[in-house]
Amino acid sequence: MSEQPAPIDPSATQTAAQAVAKLAEEHAAGLYTLGLRFCGDPAKAEDLVQEVFLNALKGWSGFDGRSDPKTWLYTIAARACQRMHRTRSGEPSSIGSLDALLPFDEPLVARVEDGGPLGEQVRREARERLEASIVGLPEDFRVPLVLKEIAGFSVPEVAQILGLEEGTVRSRVHRARLKLRKAIEGALPKGEAPPPAYPEQTCMDLLNAKQSALDRGVPFDTRVVCERCRSVFETLDLTREICRDLAAGQLPEGVRERLAAKLA
Repeated sequence: MSEQPAPIDPSATQTAAQAVAKLAEEHAAGLYTLGLRFCGDPAKAEDLVQEVFLNALKGWSGFDGRSDPKTWLYTIAARACQRMHRTRSGEPSSIGSLDALLPFDEPLVARVEDGGPLGEQVRREARERLEASIVGLPEDFRVPLVLKEIAGFSVPEVAQILGLEEGTVRSRVHRARLKLRKAIEGALPKGEAPPPAYPEQTCMDLLNAKQSALDRGVPFDTRVVCERCRSVFETLDLTREICRDLAAGQLPEGVRERLAAKLA
């Protein structure tokens, strides 16, 4: 669940410009992060931030104050992302099969060291791989993933923002997580894994349960899983951790001032 900001009363004495400027103070950095992860381009991310708040200013009279202002802003942002997006040459239209994203038949599996943080170089490479993988996701997977894992919305909130069924959002986020997990796996040390301890369907059932736990932000008991499943689950946890780190981005110098000038 995303953090709930203080309620905003559109009928209060503040002007629309003042109200939207206050929202910009609270949410511009997060929206810039959304744009950066969606577009992979700082200039386009700034364009997105400006478009969101200019549209919020134009539509202020239609905001009744009963909904979460953050959800309202990110709904505007999602629509703006779709308008701004043009399919890039070579952009994939699909995310790949589950078999290609999971190490069922691979002799080596990734290791996430217990008892301490990853080495600085390994973590840096894993983050770089994850950032590149986000930008390389098909749009239908990228936007739900960024809203869920970086912006911090729940699955129902993402469904509301995008106008999709919750099951569709959940499926796309799950597949996108596995794609990012596969990307960071290449930065991690690997070791030999014993043959699978369970039938493949059992591992898939455990994976679905793990994904559900990630959706809800609750712990998952890994004591009963096999070595290969443990590798997948640990790298999924690392993927979530790096995504949370990406959410802490700041507005570059000058962006807030240029936005304030646009809203004045």
